[in-house]
Amino acid sequence: MNTESDFEHEAGDAPEKHAANGKKSHQPRFQPHQHFKRLGRELAMQYLFECDIRDSVTEPNTMEDFWAQAEESGEFTDARVFRRARAYAENLIANAQANDDVITGYLGKFSEKWDVERMSAVDRNIMKVAVAEMLYCPDIPHVVSIDEAIEIAKDFSDEKSGVFINGILNGIKNEIEKNPAGGKAE
Repeated sequence: MNTESDFEHEAGDAPEKHAANGKKSHQPRFQPHQHFKRLGRELAMQYLFECDIRDSVTEPNTMEDFWAQAEESGEFTDARVFRRARAYAENLIANAQANDDVITGYLGKFSEKWDVERMSAVDRNIMKVAVAEMLYCPDIPHVVSIDEAIEIAKDFSDEKSGVFINGILNGIKNEIEKNPAGGKAE
């Protein structure tokens, strides 16, 4: 079965670039053939990360400043893809922020021996985007949300994050599928 991820990278499009020393380089994250939903997830995670670091969700102009900076970066050469990604990201951000208690409850329930606030801010926000998508985007299969979170972690976090994120998100996925009308963590 093909998932959305199967169509996102053309042959030769590597999701990350490596420098000669084997470490990740700081190449732009946007790939020319990247699917707008992948880009939207990445942008949503980056915005939530920024809010997390600032410890602010409602700071005036934060979102507009974020979008202005993204547009001015020059990384987004396809305006149509960027517009669609922005709309998708704004939906994910709105759902993640409006339902932060529910999403954080799920993360806390399935992160054995880990306090949510002590998790890496990048990993936490990648998972918040994925859980928001699983709960509030019924057209996206849960496994796609999980796979995309793992792929985003490969670009933005360390190599061990994928296993950590996969374990937590699979537990949440199973809980959501057992109780599809739930929307609340016990």
